[in-house]
Amino acid sequence: MKKIILTAAIFITSKAFSQNADNPFIHLQEPAKEKNSVKVSKQFITGATCKNCSLTINGQSVKVYPTGAFAYELNLKPGDSSFNMIAFATPGRSVNKKIAYTYSLPLPPDTVKTLDFASIETFPEGNLFVQAGDKIKIKVKALTGCSVIAWKNISLYEIPVTKTNTMPGIYQGEYTVRETDSFLVSKIPITITDKEGKTITKESKYWVSMFGPMAPNIAVTKGRLAHLLFGLGDDRLGGAKIGYLDSMVRLHVIGKVGSRYKIQLSKYRTAYIDDDLVEFLPRGYFTPESLTDNWRVYGDSLYDYVTVGLFAKLPYQSFQLTDPSKIVVDVFGATNNTNWLTQLENVKEIKNVFYEQVEDEVFRITIELKHHQHWGHQVYYKGNTLVIKVKRQPEDLSIKNLTIAVDAGHGGSNTGAGGPTGSSEKAMTLSVSLKLQRTLQQLGAKVIMTRTTEKFVDNKDRILFYRDSLPDLLVSVHLNSSADPINVTGTSTYYRYVGFRNLSHAIYKRMLELGLKEYGNTGSFNFMLNSPIEYPSALVEMLFLSNPEDEMKILDEGFQQQVADKIVAGIKDFLEDCKKEN
Repeated sequence: MKKIILTAAIFITSKAFSQNADNPFIHLQEPAKEKNSVKVSKQFITGATCKNCSLTINGQSVKVYPTGAFAYELNLKPGDSSFNMIAFATPGRSVNKKIAYTYSLPLPPDTVKTLDFASIETFPEGNLFVQAGDKIKIKVKALTGCSVIAWKNISLYEIPVTKTNTMPGIYQGEYTVRETDSFLVSKIPITITDKEGKTITKESKYWVSMFGPMAPNIAVTKGRLAHLLFGLGDDRLGGAKIGYLDSMVRLHVIGKVGSRYKIQLSKYRTAYIDDDLVEFLPRGYFTPESLTDNWRVYGDSLYDYVTVGLFAKLPYQSFQLTDPSKIVVDVFGATNNTNWLTQLENVKEIKNVFYEQVEDEVFRITIELKHHQHWGHQVYYKGNTLVIKVKRQPEDLSIKNLTIAVDAGHGGSNTGAGGPTGSSEKAMTLSVSLKLQRTLQQLGAKVIMTRTTEKFVDNKDRILFYRDSLPDLLVSVHLNSSADPINVTGTSTYYRYVGFRNLSHAIYKRMLELGLKEYGNTGSFNFMLNSPIEYPSALVEMLFLSNPEDEMKILDEGFQQQVADKIVAGIKDFLEDCKKEN
Protein backbone atom coordinates (compact mmCIF):
# COMPACT_ATOMS: atom_id res chain seq x y z
CA MET A 1 0.00 0.00 0.00
CA LYS A 2 2.81 2.43 0.85
CA LYS A 3 4.43 1.76 -2.51
CA ILE A 4 1.19 2.65 -4.31
CA ILE A 5 0.88 5.92 -2.39
CA LEU A 6 4.44 6.94 -3.15
CA THR A 7 3.90 6.15 -6.82
CA ALA A 8 0.89 8.47 -6.88
CA ALA A 9 2.91 11.26 -5.25
CA ILE A 10 5.72 10.84 -7.78
CA PHE A 11 3.21 11.07 -10.62
CA ILE A 12 1.84 14.31 -9.20
CA THR A 13 5.13 16.13 -9.08
CA SER A 14 7.20 14.67 -11.92
CA LYS A 15 5.72 16.84 -14.65
CA ALA A 16 6.21 20.12 -12.85
CA PHE A 17 9.72 19.50 -11.51
CA SER A 18 11.47 17.54 -14.24
CA GLN A 19 14.07 20.31 -14.39
CA ASN A 20 16.87 20.67 -11.83
CA ALA A 21 15.80 22.66 -8.76
CA ASP A 22 18.46 25.30 -9.59
CA ASN A 23 17.76 25.46 -13.31
CA PRO A 24 15.45 28.44 -13.92
CA PHE A 25 12.24 27.90 -15.87
CA ILE A 26 8.74 29.38 -16.00
CA HIS A 27 5.79 27.03 -16.44
CA LEU A 28 2.44 28.83 -16.70
CA GLN A 29 -0.93 27.35 -15.73
CA GLU A 30 -2.81 30.60 -16.32
CA PRO A 31 -2.95 32.15 -18.81
CA ALA A 32 -2.50 29.35 -21.30
CA LYS A 33 -1.56 31.69 -24.16
CA GLU A 34 0.98 34.48 -24.57
CA LYS A 35 -1.61 36.87 -26.05
CA ASN A 36 -4.96 37.15 -24.30
CA SER A 37 -8.11 39.13 -25.01
CA VAL A 38 -10.20 39.60 -21.85
CA LYS A 39 -13.39 41.36 -20.76
CA VAL A 40 -12.60 41.54 -17.02
CA SER A 41 -9.96 43.75 -15.44
CA LYS A 42 -8.97 41.30 -12.68
CA GLN A 43 -6.72 38.54 -14.01
CA PHE A 44 -4.27 36.11 -12.44
CA ILE A 45 -0.94 34.70 -13.53
CA THR A 46 -0.24 31.31 -11.95
CA GLY A 47 2.38 28.68 -12.51
CA ALA A 48 5.67 27.34 -11.24
CA THR A 49 9.38 28.01 -11.44
CA CYS A 50 12.41 26.25 -9.94
CA LYS A 51 12.25 25.80 -6.17
CA ASN A 52 15.32 27.98 -5.57
CA CYS A 53 14.40 30.66 -8.09
CA SER A 54 13.38 34.24 -7.53
CA LEU A 55 10.67 35.68 -9.76
CA THR A 56 9.76 39.18 -10.89
CA ILE A 57 6.90 40.44 -13.02
CA ASN A 58 7.62 43.84 -14.57
CA GLY A 59 10.34 44.26 -11.97
CA GLN A 60 8.11 43.52 -8.98
CA SER A 61 9.12 40.63 -6.77
CA VAL A 62 6.62 37.73 -6.64
CA LYS A 63 6.45 35.19 -3.83
CA VAL A 64 7.69 31.75 -4.85
CA TYR A 65 6.49 28.92 -2.60
CA PRO A 66 8.79 26.04 -1.59
CA THR A 67 7.06 23.95 -4.27
CA GLY A 68 8.05 26.53 -6.91
CA ALA A 69 4.43 27.68 -7.28
CA PHE A 70 3.47 31.33 -7.63
CA ALA A 71 0.30 33.39 -8.15
CA TYR A 72 0.09 37.05 -9.11
CA GLU A 73 -2.96 39.30 -9.36
CA LEU A 74 -3.39 41.82 -12.18
CA ASN A 75 -5.74 44.78 -12.36
CA LEU A 76 -5.70 45.72 -16.02
CA LYS A 77 -6.51 49.05 -17.56
CA PRO A 78 -8.47 49.21 -20.81
CA GLY A 79 -6.27 48.62 -23.83
CA ASP A 80 -3.05 46.67 -24.21
CA SER A 81 -0.79 45.60 -21.33
CA SER A 82 2.35 43.50 -21.38
CA PHE A 83 4.14 41.73 -18.55
CA ASN A 84 7.73 40.56 -18.53
CA MET A 85 8.42 37.63 -16.19
CA ILE A 86 12.00 36.81 -15.17
CA ALA A 87 13.03 33.78 -13.10
CA PHE A 88 16.50 34.10 -11.50
CA ALA A 89 18.67 31.30 -10.12
CA THR A 90 22.38 31.77 -9.44
CA PRO A 91 23.87 35.04 -10.74
CA GLY A 92 23.81 35.15 -14.49
CA ARG A 93 21.25 32.35 -14.85
CA SER A 94 17.74 33.48 -15.73
CA VAL A 95 14.85 32.93 -18.13
CA ASN A 96 12.10 35.28 -19.13
CA LYS A 97 8.60 34.98 -20.55
CA LYS A 98 6.32 37.71 -21.87
CA ILE A 99 2.53 37.82 -21.61
CA ALA A 100 0.23 40.33 -23.27
CA TYR A 101 -3.38 41.24 -22.48
CA THR A 102 -5.93 43.27 -24.38
CA TYR A 103 -8.65 44.35 -21.99
CA SER A 104 -11.80 45.57 -23.71
CA LEU A 105 -14.56 47.19 -21.73
CA PRO A 106 -17.91 45.49 -22.32
CA LEU A 107 -20.05 47.48 -24.70
CA PRO A 108 -23.12 49.01 -23.09
CA PRO A 109 -26.44 47.58 -24.25
CA ASP A 110 -27.61 49.38 -27.33
CA THR A 111 -31.09 50.07 -28.61
CA VAL A 112 -32.41 48.83 -31.94
CA LYS A 113 -32.16 51.67 -34.45
CA THR A 114 -34.17 50.26 -37.38
CA LEU A 115 -37.39 48.33 -37.83
CA ASP A 116 -36.10 44.93 -36.74
CA PHE A 117 -35.71 42.44 -33.91
CA ALA A 118 -32.44 42.14 -32.00
CA SER A 119 -33.60 39.07 -30.07
CA ILE A 120 -36.63 36.82 -29.57
CA GLU A 121 -36.88 34.68 -26.43
CA THR A 122 -39.54 32.21 -25.32
CA PHE A 123 -39.99 30.78 -21.84
CA PRO A 124 -39.86 27.93 -21.04
CA GLU A 125 -36.86 27.78 -23.36
CA GLY A 126 -36.84 24.96 -25.91
CA ASN A 127 -39.26 23.19 -28.23
CA LEU A 128 -42.62 22.85 -26.48
CA PHE A 129 -45.44 20.33 -26.43
CA VAL A 130 -48.20 22.16 -24.54
CA GLN A 131 -51.76 21.65 -23.37
CA ALA A 132 -54.57 23.89 -22.18
CA GLY A 133 -53.56 25.95 -19.18
CA ASP A 134 -49.85 26.06 -19.99
CA LYS A 135 -48.28 29.52 -20.14
CA ILE A 136 -45.88 30.67 -22.85
CA LYS A 137 -43.89 33.83 -22.13
CA ILE A 138 -42.42 35.84 -24.99
CA LYS A 139 -39.79 38.57 -24.74
CA VAL A 140 -38.31 40.49 -27.65
CA LYS A 141 -35.87 43.32 -28.14
CA ALA A 142 -36.85 45.50 -31.09
CA LEU A 143 -37.32 49.06 -32.31
CA THR A 144 -39.00 51.19 -29.66
CA GLY A 145 -42.43 52.77 -30.09
CA CYS A 146 -43.93 50.00 -32.24
CA SER A 147 -46.78 47.51 -32.10
CA VAL A 148 -45.63 43.92 -31.58
CA ILE A 149 -47.93 40.92 -32.09
CA ALA A 150 -47.17 37.21 -31.59
CA TRP A 151 -49.13 34.76 -33.73
CA LYS A 152 -52.06 36.90 -34.91
CA ASN A 153 -53.57 38.27 -31.76
CA ILE A 154 -51.19 38.15 -28.80
CA SER A 155 -49.99 41.64 -27.98
CA LEU A 156 -46.55 42.20 -26.53
CA TYR A 157 -46.25 45.37 -24.49
CA GLU A 158 -43.22 47.63 -24.32
CA ILE A 159 -41.87 47.81 -20.79
CA PRO A 160 -41.65 51.43 -19.52
CA VAL A 161 -38.05 52.48 -18.93
CA THR A 162 -39.04 54.51 -15.87
CA LYS A 163 -40.54 51.46 -14.21
CA THR A 164 -37.87 48.86 -14.91
CA ASN A 165 -34.64 50.81 -15.34
CA THR A 166 -34.13 49.03 -18.65
CA MET A 167 -33.62 50.22 -22.19
CA PRO A 168 -36.38 51.14 -24.63
CA GLY A 169 -37.61 48.49 -27.03
CA ILE A 170 -38.12 45.57 -24.63
CA TYR A 171 -41.51 43.96 -25.29
CA GLN A 172 -43.08 41.20 -23.22
CA GLY A 173 -46.26 39.16 -23.23
CA GLU A 174 -47.72 35.96 -21.83
CA TYR A 175 -50.17 33.58 -23.41
CA THR A 176 -52.22 30.87 -21.70
CA VAL A 177 -52.94 27.94 -23.98
CA ARG A 178 -56.67 27.29 -24.50
CA GLU A 179 -58.63 24.14 -25.21
CA THR A 180 -59.60 25.52 -28.62
CA ASP A 181 -55.98 26.04 -29.72
CA SER A 182 -54.69 23.70 -32.39
CA PHE A 183 -51.02 24.59 -32.81
CA LEU A 184 -49.22 22.60 -35.42
CA VAL A 185 -45.51 21.94 -35.03
CA SER A 186 -44.43 25.46 -35.89
CA LYS A 187 -42.37 28.35 -34.68
CA ILE A 188 -44.04 31.44 -33.25
CA PRO A 189 -44.39 34.26 -35.82
CA ILE A 190 -43.87 37.71 -34.31
CA THR A 191 -44.74 40.87 -36.25
CA ILE A 192 -43.55 44.39 -35.50
CA THR A 193 -45.31 47.40 -37.01
CA ASP A 194 -43.92 50.93 -36.82
CA LYS A 195 -45.86 54.20 -36.72
CA GLU A 196 -45.83 54.43 -40.51
CA GLY A 197 -47.43 51.01 -40.91
CA LYS A 198 -44.31 49.18 -42.10
CA THR A 199 -44.04 45.61 -40.81
CA ILE A 200 -41.46 42.89 -40.38
CA THR A 201 -42.19 39.32 -39.25
CA LYS A 202 -39.69 36.90 -37.75
CA GLU A 203 -40.06 33.52 -36.05
CA SER A 204 -38.98 32.26 -32.67
CA LYS A 205 -36.01 29.92 -32.44
CA TYR A 206 -38.09 27.08 -30.96
CA TRP A 207 -41.38 25.55 -32.09
CA VAL A 208 -44.63 24.98 -30.21
CA SER A 209 -47.16 22.19 -30.68
CA MET A 210 -50.27 21.00 -28.86
CA PHE A 211 -49.91 17.74 -26.96
CA GLY A 212 -52.50 15.94 -29.05
CA PRO A 213 -55.34 13.82 -27.57
CA MET A 214 -54.22 10.80 -29.59
CA ALA A 215 -50.58 10.94 -28.54
CA PRO A 216 -49.40 8.35 -25.96
CA ASN A 217 -49.42 10.02 -22.55
CA ILE A 218 -48.53 7.25 -20.10
CA ALA A 219 -44.84 6.45 -19.73
CA VAL A 220 -42.86 4.19 -17.43
CA THR A 221 -39.44 4.78 -15.95
CA LYS A 222 -36.55 2.65 -17.13
CA GLY A 223 -33.19 1.83 -15.63
CA ARG A 224 -32.03 2.29 -12.07
CA LEU A 225 -31.20 5.99 -12.17
CA ALA A 226 -34.51 7.47 -13.33
CA HIS A 227 -35.24 10.61 -11.34
CA LEU A 228 -37.79 13.39 -11.27
CA LEU A 229 -36.83 17.06 -11.34
CA PHE A 230 -38.61 19.86 -9.51
CA GLY A 231 -38.39 22.23 -12.47
CA LEU A 232 -36.49 23.26 -15.56
CA GLY A 233 -33.65 25.04 -13.81
CA ASP A 234 -30.05 23.87 -14.07
CA ASP A 235 -26.86 24.57 -12.21
CA ARG A 236 -23.42 23.14 -12.92
CA LEU A 237 -24.44 19.93 -11.12
CA GLY A 238 -27.70 19.51 -13.06
CA GLY A 239 -31.35 20.14 -12.29
CA ALA A 240 -32.71 19.93 -8.75
CA LYS A 241 -33.73 16.30 -8.22
CA ILE A 242 -36.86 15.23 -6.39
CA GLY A 243 -35.37 11.78 -6.04
CA TYR A 244 -34.73 8.47 -7.75
CA LEU A 245 -37.60 6.19 -8.79
CA ASP A 246 -37.82 2.44 -9.20
CA SER A 247 -38.15 1.10 -12.75
CA MET A 248 -41.57 0.66 -14.42
CA VAL A 249 -43.17 3.46 -12.38
CA ARG A 250 -46.06 4.94 -14.35
CA LEU A 251 -46.03 8.64 -15.16
CA HIS A 252 -48.73 10.85 -16.66
CA VAL A 253 -47.04 12.94 -19.37
CA ILE A 254 -48.76 16.24 -20.15
CA GLY A 255 -46.14 18.08 -22.21
CA LYS A 256 -42.52 18.49 -23.11
CA VAL A 257 -39.93 21.26 -22.87
CA GLY A 258 -36.81 20.60 -24.90
CA SER A 259 -35.62 17.13 -23.87
CA ARG A 260 -37.70 16.95 -20.68
CA TYR A 261 -41.22 15.61 -20.33
CA LYS A 262 -43.62 17.42 -18.05
CA ILE A 263 -45.29 15.06 -15.59
CA GLN A 264 -48.62 15.52 -13.77
CA LEU A 265 -47.95 14.00 -10.35
CA SER A 266 -51.19 15.07 -8.71
CA LYS A 267 -53.91 17.66 -9.07
CA TYR A 268 -51.65 20.50 -7.97
CA ARG A 269 -48.17 19.10 -8.54
CA THR A 270 -46.03 18.72 -11.65
CA ALA A 271 -42.44 17.62 -12.27
CA TYR A 272 -40.06 16.92 -15.17
CA ILE A 273 -38.04 13.95 -16.31
CA ASP A 274 -35.37 13.56 -19.01
CA ASP A 275 -36.74 11.83 -22.11
CA ASP A 276 -34.06 9.12 -22.08
CA LEU A 277 -35.28 7.86 -18.69
CA VAL A 278 -38.78 6.81 -19.81
CA GLU A 279 -40.55 4.84 -22.50
CA PHE A 280 -44.19 5.20 -23.53
CA LEU A 281 -46.94 2.64 -23.18
CA PRO A 282 -49.47 2.27 -26.01
CA ARG A 283 -52.47 4.59 -25.96
CA GLY A 284 -55.26 3.38 -23.68
CA TYR A 285 -53.46 2.88 -20.36
CA PHE A 286 -55.17 4.52 -17.39
CA THR A 287 -53.79 7.62 -15.67
CA PRO A 288 -51.61 6.46 -12.74
CA GLU A 289 -53.83 6.32 -9.65
CA SER A 290 -54.71 3.87 -6.92
CA LEU A 291 -56.54 3.34 -3.67
CA THR A 292 -54.32 2.13 -0.85
CA ASP A 293 -54.61 -1.52 0.13
CA ASN A 294 -53.13 -3.70 2.87
CA TRP A 295 -50.36 -2.38 5.17
CA ARG A 296 -47.69 -4.20 7.12
CA VAL A 297 -44.86 -2.97 9.37
CA TYR A 298 -42.29 -5.59 10.34
CA GLY A 299 -38.60 -6.45 10.61
CA ASP A 300 -36.21 -9.20 9.65
CA SER A 301 -32.69 -9.92 10.88
CA LEU A 302 -31.23 -6.77 9.23
CA TYR A 303 -33.89 -4.18 8.31
CA ASP A 304 -37.31 -2.82 9.18
CA TYR A 305 -40.00 -2.58 6.48
CA VAL A 306 -43.20 -0.73 5.73
CA THR A 307 -45.28 -2.18 2.87
CA VAL A 308 -48.34 -0.54 1.32
CA GLY A 309 -50.49 -2.31 -1.24
CA LEU A 310 -51.34 -0.34 -4.39
CA PHE A 311 -52.96 -1.25 -7.72
CA ALA A 312 -50.20 0.36 -9.81
CA LYS A 313 -46.61 1.52 -9.46
CA LEU A 314 -47.10 5.19 -8.66
CA PRO A 315 -44.41 7.92 -8.47
CA TYR A 316 -43.22 8.95 -5.04
CA GLN A 317 -40.94 11.30 -3.16
CA SER A 318 -39.16 10.64 0.13
CA PHE A 319 -37.45 13.07 2.47
CA GLN A 320 -35.99 13.19 5.95
CA LEU A 321 -37.00 15.16 9.02
CA THR A 322 -34.96 15.65 12.19
CA ASP A 323 -35.70 16.51 15.84
CA PRO A 324 -37.45 14.07 15.98
CA SER A 325 -36.17 11.90 13.18
CA LYS A 326 -38.74 10.78 10.60
CA ILE A 327 -38.86 9.40 7.08
CA VAL A 328 -41.68 10.88 4.99
CA VAL A 329 -42.86 9.34 1.72
CA ASP A 330 -45.41 11.07 -0.51
CA VAL A 331 -47.13 8.78 -3.02
CA PHE A 332 -48.61 10.68 -5.97
CA GLY A 333 -51.90 9.48 -7.41
CA ALA A 334 -52.76 7.46 -4.29
CA THR A 335 -55.96 7.89 -2.26
CA ASN A 336 -56.53 6.58 1.24
CA ASN A 337 -58.66 3.46 1.45
CA THR A 338 -57.09 1.99 4.60
CA ASN A 339 -58.70 1.82 8.03
CA TRP A 340 -55.80 0.18 9.87
CA LEU A 341 -52.20 -0.95 9.56
CA THR A 342 -50.52 -3.85 11.31
CA GLN A 343 -47.27 -3.23 13.18
CA LEU A 344 -45.25 -6.19 14.48
CA GLU A 345 -42.94 -6.18 17.49
CA ASN A 346 -39.90 -7.41 15.54
CA VAL A 347 -39.12 -3.90 14.30
CA LYS A 348 -36.05 -2.36 15.89
CA GLU A 349 -35.67 1.10 14.28
CA ILE A 350 -39.24 2.05 13.45
CA LYS A 351 -40.97 3.68 16.40
CA ASN A 352 -44.34 4.35 14.78
CA VAL A 353 -46.01 4.67 11.37
CA PHE A 354 -48.98 6.78 10.41
CA TYR A 355 -50.50 8.22 7.24
CA GLU A 356 -52.63 11.12 6.02
CA GLN A 357 -54.21 12.35 2.81
CA VAL A 358 -52.46 15.73 2.62
CA GLU A 359 -54.23 16.80 -0.58
CA ASP A 360 -56.01 15.32 -3.57
CA GLU A 361 -53.88 12.47 -4.98
CA VAL A 362 -51.05 12.94 -2.47
CA PHE A 363 -50.91 10.22 0.19
CA ARG A 364 -48.29 10.77 2.89
CA ILE A 365 -46.58 8.02 4.89
CA THR A 366 -44.68 9.09 8.00
CA ILE A 367 -42.25 6.76 9.74
CA GLU A 368 -40.99 7.80 13.16
CA LEU A 369 -37.51 6.48 14.04
CA LYS A 370 -36.15 5.47 17.43
CA HIS A 371 -32.71 7.05 16.97
CA HIS A 372 -31.95 10.67 16.12
CA GLN A 373 -29.53 9.71 13.32
CA HIS A 374 -30.81 8.64 9.89
CA TRP A 375 -28.88 5.62 8.58
CA GLY A 376 -30.64 5.46 5.24
CA HIS A 377 -33.68 3.93 3.61
CA GLN A 378 -34.81 2.57 0.25
CA VAL A 379 -38.11 2.95 -1.61
CA TYR A 380 -39.00 0.41 -4.28
CA TYR A 381 -41.79 -1.82 -5.56
CA LYS A 382 -42.34 -5.53 -5.12
CA GLY A 383 -45.02 -6.12 -7.69
CA ASN A 384 -47.46 -3.27 -7.04
CA THR A 385 -46.63 -3.18 -3.34
CA LEU A 386 -44.66 -0.13 -2.24
CA VAL A 387 -41.79 -1.11 0.05
CA ILE A 388 -39.94 1.28 2.35
CA LYS A 389 -36.86 -0.45 3.70
CA VAL A 390 -35.36 1.24 6.77
CA LYS A 391 -31.76 0.72 7.76
CA ARG A 392 -31.17 0.19 11.47
CA GLN A 393 -28.55 1.96 13.50
CA PRO A 394 -25.64 -0.46 14.05
CA GLU A 395 -25.68 -2.03 17.50
CA ASP A 396 -21.90 -1.63 17.80
CA LEU A 397 -21.05 1.97 16.91
CA SER A 398 -17.33 1.45 16.51
CA ILE A 399 -15.40 1.82 13.28
CA LYS A 400 -14.29 -1.83 13.39
CA ASN A 401 -17.94 -2.86 13.00
CA LEU A 402 -18.66 -0.69 9.95
CA THR A 403 -18.36 -0.91 6.20
CA ILE A 404 -17.11 2.46 4.97
CA ALA A 405 -16.98 3.56 1.35
CA VAL A 406 -14.14 5.83 0.25
CA ASP A 407 -14.62 7.55 -3.08
CA ALA A 408 -11.50 9.04 -4.67
CA GLY A 409 -12.86 11.85 -6.84
CA HIS A 410 -12.21 12.06 -10.58
CA GLY A 411 -9.69 9.78 -12.32
CA GLY A 412 -8.50 8.95 -15.82
CA SER A 413 -9.69 11.44 -18.43
CA ASN A 414 -11.61 13.28 -15.68
CA THR A 415 -8.62 15.09 -14.21
CA GLY A 416 -10.52 17.53 -12.00
CA ALA A 417 -8.86 20.70 -10.73
CA GLY A 418 -5.25 21.62 -11.44
CA GLY A 419 -2.66 23.34 -9.24
CA PRO A 420 -0.03 25.96 -10.14
CA THR A 421 2.76 23.36 -10.24
CA GLY A 422 0.79 21.10 -12.59
CA SER A 423 -0.61 18.86 -9.87
CA SER A 424 -3.96 17.23 -10.58
CA GLU A 425 -7.00 16.62 -8.41
CA LYS A 426 -7.40 13.04 -9.65
CA ALA A 427 -3.93 12.06 -8.41
CA MET A 428 -4.17 13.91 -5.09
CA THR A 429 -7.59 12.47 -4.19
CA LEU A 430 -6.31 8.97 -4.96
CA SER A 431 -3.26 9.48 -2.76
CA VAL A 432 -5.33 10.74 0.19
CA SER A 433 -8.01 8.07 -0.31
CA LEU A 434 -5.44 5.29 -0.19
CA LYS A 435 -4.13 6.69 3.08
CA LEU A 436 -7.68 6.95 4.38
CA GLN A 437 -8.32 3.34 3.36
CA ARG A 438 -5.21 2.13 5.16
CA THR A 439 -6.03 4.10 8.33
CA LEU A 440 -9.59 2.79 8.46
CA GLN A 441 -8.46 -0.78 7.85
CA GLN A 442 -5.92 -0.49 10.66
CA LEU A 443 -8.87 0.34 12.93
CA GLY A 444 -10.68 -2.81 11.73
CA ALA A 445 -13.18 -1.28 9.31
CA LYS A 446 -14.18 -2.94 6.08
CA VAL A 447 -13.40 -0.40 3.34
CA ILE A 448 -14.97 -0.28 -0.12
CA MET A 449 -13.02 1.78 -2.66
CA THR A 450 -14.24 3.37 -5.89
CA ARG A 451 -10.74 3.08 -7.30
CA THR A 452 -7.30 2.18 -5.97
CA THR A 453 -5.47 2.97 -9.21
CA GLU A 454 -5.37 5.78 -11.73
CA LYS A 455 -8.44 5.09 -13.89
CA PHE A 456 -11.72 6.63 -15.00
CA VAL A 457 -14.93 5.65 -13.20
CA ASP A 458 -18.21 7.15 -14.39
CA ASN A 459 -20.31 8.77 -11.66
CA LYS A 460 -23.34 6.66 -12.63
CA ASP A 461 -21.29 3.51 -12.15
CA ARG A 462 -20.13 4.80 -8.75
CA ILE A 463 -23.70 5.34 -7.60
CA LEU A 464 -24.89 1.92 -8.74
CA PHE A 465 -21.85 0.23 -7.19
CA TYR A 466 -22.47 1.77 -3.79
CA ARG A 467 -26.25 1.33 -3.92
CA ASP A 468 -25.59 -2.38 -4.46
CA SER A 469 -22.83 -2.55 -1.83
CA LEU A 470 -24.83 -0.61 0.78
CA PRO A 471 -21.99 0.71 2.97
CA ASP A 472 -22.74 2.08 6.40
CA LEU A 473 -21.48 5.47 5.23
CA LEU A 474 -19.59 7.06 2.34
CA VAL A 475 -16.91 9.74 2.19
CA SER A 476 -16.10 11.26 -1.20
CA VAL A 477 -12.69 12.96 -1.38
CA HIS A 478 -12.18 16.00 -3.62
CA LEU A 479 -10.19 19.22 -4.03
CA ASN A 480 -11.73 22.58 -4.76
CA SER A 481 -10.70 25.20 -7.32
CA SER A 482 -11.30 28.89 -7.90
CA ALA A 483 -10.61 31.43 -10.60
CA ASP A 484 -9.03 33.49 -7.81
CA PRO A 485 -5.89 31.57 -6.75
CA ILE A 486 -4.81 34.12 -4.15
CA ASN A 487 -7.79 35.13 -2.02
CA VAL A 488 -9.95 32.00 -2.16
CA THR A 489 -8.78 29.20 0.09
CA GLY A 490 -10.01 26.85 2.79
CA THR A 491 -11.78 23.57 3.45
CA SER A 492 -15.44 22.60 3.06
CA THR A 493 -17.81 19.65 3.32
CA TYR A 494 -21.13 18.92 1.62
CA TYR A 495 -24.27 16.89 2.21
CA ARG A 496 -27.53 16.42 0.31
CA TYR A 497 -30.10 15.43 2.94
CA VAL A 498 -30.61 16.99 6.35
CA GLY A 499 -30.61 13.59 8.03
CA PHE A 500 -27.02 13.06 6.88
CA ARG A 501 -25.73 16.50 7.90
CA ASN A 502 -24.12 15.30 11.13
CA LEU A 503 -21.50 13.23 9.28
CA SER A 504 -20.30 16.08 7.07
CA HIS A 505 -20.37 18.55 9.95
CA ALA A 506 -18.31 16.29 12.21
CA ILE A 507 -15.66 15.87 9.50
CA TYR A 508 -15.72 19.61 8.77
CA LYS A 509 -14.97 20.55 12.39
CA ARG A 510 -12.02 18.15 12.44
CA MET A 511 -10.65 19.47 9.13
CA LEU A 512 -10.58 22.99 10.59
CA GLU A 513 -8.11 21.71 13.20
CA LEU A 514 -5.52 21.56 10.40
CA GLY A 515 -5.43 25.37 10.40
CA LEU A 516 -7.41 25.64 7.16
CA LYS A 517 -9.77 28.54 6.61
CA GLU A 518 -13.51 28.03 6.74
CA TYR A 519 -15.30 27.64 3.43
CA GLY A 520 -18.41 26.10 5.00
CA ASN A 521 -20.50 22.98 5.50
CA THR A 522 -22.98 23.11 2.63
CA GLY A 523 -26.37 21.37 2.55
CA SER A 524 -28.77 20.40 -0.25
CA PHE A 525 -25.70 19.82 -2.43
CA ASN A 526 -26.89 18.48 -5.78
CA PHE A 527 -23.89 16.22 -6.49
CA MET A 528 -24.54 12.71 -7.81
CA LEU A 529 -22.48 10.92 -5.15
CA ASN A 530 -24.53 12.65 -2.43
CA SER A 531 -27.87 11.79 -4.03
CA PRO A 532 -28.49 8.19 -2.79
CA ILE A 533 -30.75 7.96 0.27
CA GLU A 534 -29.53 4.47 1.26
CA TYR A 535 -26.62 5.56 3.51
CA PRO A 536 -25.15 8.72 5.10
CA SER A 537 -22.64 10.42 2.83
CA ALA A 538 -20.31 13.39 2.95
CA LEU A 539 -18.22 15.06 0.26
CA VAL A 540 -14.98 16.61 1.49
CA GLU A 541 -13.33 19.39 -0.51
CA MET A 542 -10.04 19.18 1.38
CA LEU A 543 -8.76 22.59 0.25
CA PHE A 544 -8.26 24.68 -2.90
CA LEU A 545 -5.75 23.11 -5.26
CA SER A 546 -5.76 26.38 -7.24
CA ASN A 547 -4.22 28.23 -4.26
CA PRO A 548 -0.39 27.88 -4.11
CA GLU A 549 -0.28 27.57 -0.32
CA ASP A 550 -3.10 25.03 -0.21
CA GLU A 551 -1.45 23.12 -3.04
CA MET A 552 1.86 23.10 -1.17
CA LYS A 553 0.12 21.52 1.83
CA ILE A 554 -1.64 18.78 -0.08
CA LEU A 555 1.49 17.90 -2.06
CA ASP A 556 3.11 16.90 1.22
CA GLU A 557 2.43 13.24 2.07
CA GLY A 558 2.63 13.99 5.77
CA PHE A 559 -0.19 16.51 5.42
CA GLN A 560 -2.17 14.02 3.33
CA GLN A 561 -1.99 11.59 6.24
CA GLN A 562 -3.12 14.35 8.58
CA VAL A 563 -6.17 14.90 6.36
CA ALA A 564 -6.94 11.18 6.41
CA ASP A 565 -6.58 11.17 10.20
CA LYS A 566 -8.95 14.14 10.57
CA ILE A 567 -11.58 12.48 8.37
CA VAL A 568 -11.32 9.38 10.56
CA ALA A 569 -11.58 11.53 13.69
CA GLY A 570 -14.70 13.15 12.24
CA ILE A 571 -16.23 9.73 11.60
CA LYS A 572 -15.49 8.75 15.19
CA ASP A 573 -17.14 11.96 16.45
CA PHE A 574 -20.17 11.19 14.30
CA LEU A 575 -20.41 7.69 15.79
CA GLU A 576 -20.04 9.02 19.33
CA ASP A 577 -22.89 11.45 18.70
CA CYS A 578 -25.02 8.55 17.45
CA LYS A 579 -24.70 6.91 20.86
CA LYS A 580 -26.65 9.77 22.42
CA GLU A 581 -30.35 8.94 22.50
CA ASN A 582 -33.05 11.49 21.72
